[in-house]
Amino acid sequence: MPFFERYLSIWVALCIVAGIVLGRIIPDLFESLGAMEIASVNLPVAVLVWLMILPMLLKIDFHSLKEVRQHWKGVGVTLFINWGVKPFSMALLAWVFIRNLFAGWLPADQLDSYIAGLILLAAAPCTAMVFVWSNLSDGRPGFTLSQVALNDLIMVFAFAPIVALLLGISSIHVPWDTLLLSVILYIVLPVLAASLWRKWLLRGENGEAGLKRVLDRLHPLSLSALLLTLVLLFGFQGSQIIAKPVIILLLAIPILIQVYFNSGLAYWLNWKFKVEHCVAGPSALIGASNFFELAVATAISIFGLQSGAALATVVGVLVEVPVMLSVVWIVNRTRPWYEASA
Repeated sequence: MPFFERYLSIWVALCIVAGIVLGRIIPDLFESLGAMEIASVNLPVAVLVWLMILPMLLKIDFHSLKEVRQHWKGVGVTLFINWGVKPFSMALLAWVFIRNLFAGWLPADQLDSYIAGLILLAAAPCTAMVFVWSNLSDGRPGFTLSQVALNDLIMVFAFAPIVALLLGISSIHVPWDTLLLSVILYIVLPVLAASLWRKWLLRGENGEAGLKRVLDRLHPLSLSALLLTLVLLFGFQGSQIIAKPVIILLLAIPILIQVYFNSGLAYWLNWKFKVEHCVAGPSALIGASNFFELAVATAISIFGLQSGAALATVVGVLVEVPVMLSVVWIVNRTRPWYEASA
């Protein structure tokens, strides 16, 4: 695992501190950046999100979808978890913890927004970091690539309806125009742009080498855009966090529960269907991880930079690396048992 990704949680924590401090020192700058909007889309954040998402989508080869049939059991389990369990289990956990158990410790006017942010976080499966998790668990690359490509394709059509359904169930107003604009801006257009760019890069004999050079150059830019987005978000959220620092801990609890629940369920289902471990491992990891870049961007578009929804999605970024590394450790440690019993 590359150095920067290994310590991503540390960089995220530093950006949280930097954002809070800068938000207190130069509030006018953050107010100006927050006011730069067109059709409810914050332009600085939109640029940063594109810089985050495009390099990740550039790795996806949609021709790999033909491999789905070779691993249909593992693919079926992952799809069931990603689209039939994870968003709904997170909505339930958000209602239990945010609306009920933790309501007394959270700002009353932000409860709906926190729930919305958690739903957005769980409504789309991870696109990029799962390649790292799959590699660390000795997962089959062909399965991981085909599964991610299929999830991205489904995301184009399923993300908005699932989010709208769950927000409606939670009695949260759904601004359909903004939600659909977010899907087009942060899913449809990046997928199309990345596919065309990838096709153009792969033309000729040295296409793979050219693609790798571009990805190597874009990688630090993508991570820098993520961290700058966090600085911007916490510049706006600073006052709320300083007033109630326990908010981050409380929001992290349902996220942690849903990660371990969904990864465990996916792992167990693969075991029941006697799927080989090199597929079951990445299946569990893909089933548990979240596309937090999309969640952050959508939360900002719908609810605003200063919303509890934006803060909830950022907490997902904060816990992503350590919790997913712990799932990788569990998958690797249980491999002898899995292979012997399956």
